Formats: sequence, structure tokens, C-alpha cells
Amino acid sequence: MVSKRFKPSNADRLLDPKRREFISPEQVLTELDVKTTDYIADLGAGNGYFTLPLAEAAQKVYAVDIEKQMLDLLRKRVSETAGTNNIDYVLSSLEEINLPTSVADKAVAAFVVHEVPDLKKAFQEFKRIIKPGQKLLILEWEAIEMDMGPPIDERISSAKMKQIFEENGLKPEVQHFNEAVYAVTATV
Repeated sequence: MVSKRFKPSNADRLLDPKRREFISPEQVLTELDVKTTDYIADLGAGNGYFTLPLAEAAQKVYAVDIEKQMLDLLRKRVSETAGTNNIDYVLSSLEEINLPTSVADKAVAAFVVHEVPDLKKAFQEFKRIIKPGQKLLILEWEAIEMDMGPPIDERISSAKMKQIFEENGLKPEVQHFNEAVYAVTATV
């Protein structure tokens, strides 16, 4: 199921305006029900497609990424915009997240779970860093052929993702934003 890690040299693709046709940051803010007092973990933050809008809406964002180069690109974007000082940059895998227990009110993992080698460990970490009774949101590409996103053999279908949530003791809700992108949410 897993595979190849996204290459930082392709980071400009993550900010392609075409992505808005599939999922907008505003949809994620709504789905997470972001409050100004929230501490949010953006798991696999990349160069900040969701991080910056989350930082504008929340108290603090933990931008977690395994690639230092992606976090450097995010820092650069922050410094080139109006800037914000409520983002913590966390170099970390999702299987051993370098954050304290119960630090986040909510967490989002957007288009990255298909790259994680050990999903059981990752889900244990998601549940560890999110405060009890709070929300986890995973966005992924549906397992269909299309130009954007990873090759079909690297995708996880929404039905399989629902099963993964259940296997990890969570009660998932699946929502399709369109035929290409789905969200699975659960209270931790």
C-alpha cells in the first residue's frame, strides 16, 4: 500500500490552483469546525496548503512533516506573506510524532496517509496527540484513475480507509467532496 514519499522538488504541485477544484482550505476548516482557541496538528503539512489557512483561524498549528525541505518551504511562504507566529514546525514521521501527548484539539492528515509505511503505528500516534473527545480528519484521493494525485496503486479507497479507522478503534464518518477526494473523520 505504501511507497514512495512525495518529492520536495515537486512542492509547487501542492499549491496548484487546480487543487481548489477538488478541495479548498475553507472546506477543511468547516469540516474540522476550527475555533480560534484550537491547537491543530497539520500532519504532513508540506509547504502549507492547509497550514496557512489553519493558522489564520486557530490559536496554534503544529506543522508536522518528515521532510525538512518541505518545512523550509513553509517557513519561506510564511515569511513572504503577512506572516504568522503561531506555527510550530515539527520535523517528524507520522509513526512517531514529535509532539507531546494530548497536545492537539484537532488533527488533519491531508493526502499523506497513503505514504505511511505502518498505519497502525500512525493511528496510535494520531490518537496519542489528539485530546480525548476531539477530532481527526484524514483526506485522501479516492482509488480512481486521474491526472492529479498519486498513481492508483498507491491510493487507499474510502472503503479501505473506513476499515482502517475501525481496525484502530475509531468510529469513522466518510464524506466525498467529489469523486476524487474523500474525508474520513472520527472522534478520538
